[in-house]
Amino acid sequence: MEKFTLEIIQDALVAAGDEMFKTLERTSMSPIIYESLDYAVGITDSKGELLAQGNGVTAFLAALDSVVRASLEKYNEKNPLKEGDVIIANTPYAGGGTHLSDVSVVYPVFYKGELVAFTVNKAHWTELGGTFPGSVSTVATEIYQEGLHFPFIKIKSEGVLNAAVIDMIKVNVRLPDSTLGDLFAGIAAAEVGAKRVISIIEKYGLDTYKKAKNDFLDYGERMCIEALKDIPNGVYEGESIIEDNGFGEGPFPIKAKITVTDTEFIADFNGSHPQVKGATNLAFSGLVTGCRSLFKAITTPRMDANGGAFRPMKVVCEPGTIVSAQTPSAVSVYYEVMVASIDLVWKILAPLIPNKLPAGHLRSVCATFISGVHPDTKQFYIQAEPLAGGWGASCDHDGNRGQLSCGSGESYNIPIEIREMRYGIQVDQYAFHNEGGGYGEYQGGNGQYVDYKIVSDGAHVTAAFLGEKTKTWGMKGGHDGSYNYFMIIRKDGTKERYSLGTNIYLEKGDIVRCVTATGGGYGNPKDRPREQVLLDIKNGYITQKEAQEFYKVS
Repeated sequence: MEKFTLEIIQDALVAAGDEMFKTLERTSMSPIIYESLDYAVGITDSKGELLAQGNGVTAFLAALDSVVRASLEKYNEKNPLKEGDVIIANTPYAGGGTHLSDVSVVYPVFYKGELVAFTVNKAHWTELGGTFPGSVSTVATEIYQEGLHFPFIKIKSEGVLNAAVIDMIKVNVRLPDSTLGDLFAGIAAAEVGAKRVISIIEKYGLDTYKKAKNDFLDYGERMCIEALKDIPNGVYEGESIIEDNGFGEGPFPIKAKITVTDTEFIADFNGSHPQVKGATNLAFSGLVTGCRSLFKAITTPRMDANGGAFRPMKVVCEPGTIVSAQTPSAVSVYYEVMVASIDLVWKILAPLIPNKLPAGHLRSVCATFISGVHPDTKQFYIQAEPLAGGWGASCDHDGNRGQLSCGSGESYNIPIEIREMRYGIQVDQYAFHNEGGGYGEYQGGNGQYVDYKIVSDGAHVTAAFLGEKTKTWGMKGGHDGSYNYFMIIRKDGTKERYSLGTNIYLEKGDIVRCVTATGGGYGNPKDRPREQVLLDIKNGYITQKEAQEFYKVS
């Protein structure tokens, strides 16, 4: 069989993933999907091994194949899937789970009666019910407060839509039109991918298709093992913290032991703190997907994602910890714990491979959820989005400015014009800040200020900004960066500072100021060229006072 034919099939699968990605972007109804791109799409083989994944949220790297495998556990030989079935799932504690707001659509693909593949996508639905708007709460104590739960149920059976489930969704969410619109967009994207898989099989034959996908998976494994040889063998350990659980308790330690050999990478989180009261818990499947994103960054960052490249990686953790939480723990703020886990492995490995990993970044999604009634349309709105901040400097360049966290991947912030049109807010400020930190031979990227002024007659904000007491970390003599936090500036001028907050009442004229961290610096500040320091002052990245104090430039 010609090698060229196998590569054409592999490229066709990747292209099908890209087409699925665009379909979901263009047909969804929520800005967090069509603007922020808070979703991912993929294709797996009939056993759930990842063949292709469209760009999007990096932290869903283990979510697509594992949700297919979990579906196959439920729909086994005794209860097999049939052509036309479509599954939806958001169980945090099973394969592919993160939090309830991230809903997967799993679409089995049949060819002449044989199950040959799955197309799958996972997207953040802005509203899924629960106690508070946006289905996120920093004070939830059990999952039942966080929204609707879909335990691998069929939204379609042999092509027939489950009208009862549609009705259940419609009356249990605050934004039924957009929520159902996002569901149907997910189904449409999966259908597009299924058609492309069938067309590939029809053109090249089923045997050739199977040969190509196996060859692709084996290639991914070989490339990963080759990359592991660049990381020194050994056992490396570290510890980080989750500062708060939403109830003023903490900090809670996360522990990791990384074992690297020429053929294996083991991330062991045993010894981490037990799961906590509150929503700062991460289920084990979320821990795996977080570790995968860091693992891919240091092994096969330029290769299209496929399951073979993750075969050498193993994640270990006893059940019931803050990074392996079990039902019925609340997990709606899982992403803060996941990013902290990625950051911990990153910090452990960065001194070993400084050419691949920079100093510490903002280490928080800094997601904000603002809800109220739009002053013009009189419709209820929920703004939900991640925020950008500073990344750490590396051994050969300054840290990037205005980037989302490591968990967000190729997501984007929502344009100001869309926010002000769709929501009862006005963006008063969107700028880099120079609150200090990140000094070094290479300067950490600046964090940002985003000021939301409330123009509706009252609103509420829910947000989680871990890192309010813990700075981003520097490397090789570089200074630590700064903090994440949000502040409510009342219209009378009083200020309230927060790390975690749920459904805080806002009056018209109040401002929510979101502050994201500056990344850590790299190298001794005295080694930074004078002309570069002067340029930093000119650009407003540092102040004249900071230049004198830390760089000895006046």
